[in-house]
Amino acid sequence: MRIPARRKRCAKFADEGGPPACCAGTAALEKIGAGHVGCGIEESDSGGTIIGRIVGPRLVRWTTDIALNGAPKTEGFVIYAGQLERHRSAAGILRAVSAVSRFAGGARLRLGCVAAALLLSAPARPEESLGASPSGEMLQFAQLEPAAPPANTPAPPPAPGQPGPVEPQSVQPAQLSGFARWLNPATAPFIPVPEIAVDPNAGTTLGLIPVWLQTDDNHDIRRIIAPDLIYNPYFGWGLHGRIFSYDSADEQWSVVTGIQERVERAFDGEYQIGRTRQDRWSFNGSVIYSVDGTPRFYGIGNKSPAIDQTDYTAQTELLQGQFGYNFSQALQLQYTIRFQDVDVLPGTLAKIASIGTRFGQALGVGTNKELLNQLAMVYDTRDDIVIPTKGYELVAYGGASSRDGLPDDSFYTEAGFDGRGFWPVASKTVLAAHMALRYLPSARYVPFWALSSIGGANTVIGGEQPLRGFGEGRFYDRDSFSSSVELRRKVITFDAVSTSVDVELAPFIDVGRVFQHASTLPFDQLHRVFGMGFRGIAAPFVVGYVDIGYGSEGAAVFTGLNYPF
Repeated sequence: MRIPARRKRCAKFADEGGPPACCAGTAALEKIGAGHVGCGIEESDSGGTIIGRIVGPRLVRWTTDIALNGAPKTEGFVIYAGQLERHRSAAGILRAVSAVSRFAGGARLRLGCVAAALLLSAPARPEESLGASPSGEMLQFAQLEPAAPPANTPAPPPAPGQPGPVEPQSVQPAQLSGFARWLNPATAPFIPVPEIAVDPNAGTTLGLIPVWLQTDDNHDIRRIIAPDLIYNPYFGWGLHGRIFSYDSADEQWSVVTGIQERVERAFDGEYQIGRTRQDRWSFNGSVIYSVDGTPRFYGIGNKSPAIDQTDYTAQTELLQGQFGYNFSQALQLQYTIRFQDVDVLPGTLAKIASIGTRFGQALGVGTNKELLNQLAMVYDTRDDIVIPTKGYELVAYGGASSRDGLPDDSFYTEAGFDGRGFWPVASKTVLAAHMALRYLPSARYVPFWALSSIGGANTVIGGEQPLRGFGEGRFYDRDSFSSSVELRRKVITFDAVSTSVDVELAPFIDVGRVFQHASTLPFDQLHRVFGMGFRGIAAPFVVGYVDIGYGSEGAAVFTGLNYPF
């Protein structure tokens, strides 16, 4: 197929059932045969034919009959970052092309339509019909069906004086070997992730996390195996093992375990099914055993001074089940039952006072058992549970807790609201906001660690709330208010092992306070934090973050999995 240049602009072809005549600034796609796709292109004042062929898992070879730099035949390779099954339209594939790795003589050709070769194994879907070429012009694409097997009849001969399609040679992409293979994230057997954490409570932790990713045929991550070797001056050398399994969007499980030379021990197992709420019931179960030497306690109140800092060791055993009855995908009635046994033991950190030296009479020091029963109504219209770009999640809840689950002097009630919303404000940009309000209407003998708290990077409905310029649990009191806003902007995409990773920047603002009386205005005397988040996103299940916040007590750095909210 030869495309003369400088024709007048073509009309839209959505209902025409086939490629239209083409003109300057547009390109039509044409099936050449099994394994091949050709398209017309424009270069200066001449036209020509280009044929693409997939020759590797991330490589397309192209050949064109346009003369460049005196060469009558030109060929090269295109490396693409998208997955075949994800880009079912020509315009979608055009945006997946990330770089042209080699051209004959260094010539630059407008090769947006080379991406059509990626349509080979993907069924076509109706538009997107328009996409921008690398030169800024608009390219108009025809909808394609999957490439058919080669017919027994030969292709018609080319017009007199016109060259026919150029059959590409079978070429294998260059393979990296030795140490170079380990330095390239697209070919390394695992991703070596340096661990540098500066937590206000845990101090500085250094280590290395080798991450193995297992993907399916769509290049979606199905399992992450991530052990680590770390060193922390408080607790010495340590090891962790992590397995995160993403069997489907509806069913997931994880196991994390770890040990360090001194104090620290951890086991955390979680199983979830019915996440998408397509069935009538959903379930989330957790089992946790933890010995944590990093918690701090500064006393009770929104103005508890930093000079009153104390340390304690928390030994926790927790068993929790959440059962959801789904009226629809958006509306759920959720019941939570949680048993935990918490021992608040003397602190072990040098140069930090142990909790018993200043707050020995605080409720919650020693051994405490708690059984919580909670009901919540959940309204959720988010387009994605893990990586939302639009919609809302609104939760209203109420519950009661005591040592044995029965009314006694340890009995207290809770009620609150948690809301988060997501709005796409520009291409690759999402505005995300969160607000949480928690009250304890009746609370006489409540362990301090069960009070409302703000500080750290975690958001737990009915529990701790983020304030990313302070350590976890920095402020405790009976009631709490917290709110956050961040602007999430994707800035770059790269290949890592067998999947594609988006890098996101997210400037954020956190505000919050704790208070004793329900009549207190929640929006007064707020603590404020300003910061920047750095996120690595491997859709559809994985988000890793590094958030740096600055508040009135200095800077704090937090790392982990999943969005803060």
